Amino acid sequence: MRKKIVAANWKMNLTLDKGEQLVNDILAAGLKLAEGHEVVIAPPFPYLVKIKQLIRNYPGISLAAQNCYSEKSGAYTGEVSAEMLQSIGVDYVILGHSERREYFAESNAQLAKKIDLALANGIKPIFCCGEPLEIRQAETQNDYVSKQLEESLFHLDAAALKNIVIAYEPIWAIGTGLTASAQQAQDMHAFIRAKIAEKYGREAALGLTILYGGSAKPSNAKELFACADVDGGLIGGASLVAADFTAIVQSF
Repeated sequence: MRKKIVAANWKMNLTLDKGEQLVNDILAAGLKLAEGHEVVIAPPFPYLVKIKQLIRNYPGISLAAQNCYSEKSGAYTGEVSAEMLQSIGVDYVILGHSERREYFAESNAQLAKKIDLALANGIKPIFCCGEPLEIRQAETQNDYVSKQLEESLFHLDAAALKNIVIAYEPIWAIGTGLTASAQQAQDMHAFIRAKIAEKYGREAALGLTILYGGSAKPSNAKELFACADVDGGLIGGASLVAADFTAIVQSF
């Protein structure tokens, strides 16, 4: 049975004190995670060590970084390597988020290098993919997402793929006033799983965790998570409010 995950992406939000309080409030909620269910928290880089300390005694709650660099080490002022993340006990790293692609021009080829470095350091990538509005309007979203998968992941062998989590982001439905329906989410998740099956076989595809990254919130999480190919969510804004995030986690 594939793992179910709800991941909190704090992005560039919260001070350390507020981040600590948020985690303590989530922990105080007494989440009861079923077997195979996991919560992942992705705070900004400066808070990783502290948040790791707060969650270390809570089984089923893991730590993620929001990014890493595409080189092993060197004169890259301001960047953070996968080896650095491994050294402080990071479990996951979010790679290819739509904001990284849009604001920092990250390419599929660069992301392939990041994927390799994360895996080499025992860190599981949460690889983000998804289409912008003009691609959805042109109804070419499947081709667009296929290219992202092929150019960033398909150099991996089947054994490495087992350590990958995919997050689908319908970029056109985030902050635009448009809404992606549960059926639209399911359709793309099913397409991604079928694409993986074509390359790696049915068993590998069925074992792959695919998260939904399209503004999930307490009011729609249950419907989204009920979809056959939606294995949880990569949560943005709602992850900054303890009550909202815990409600989403409890929607499984």
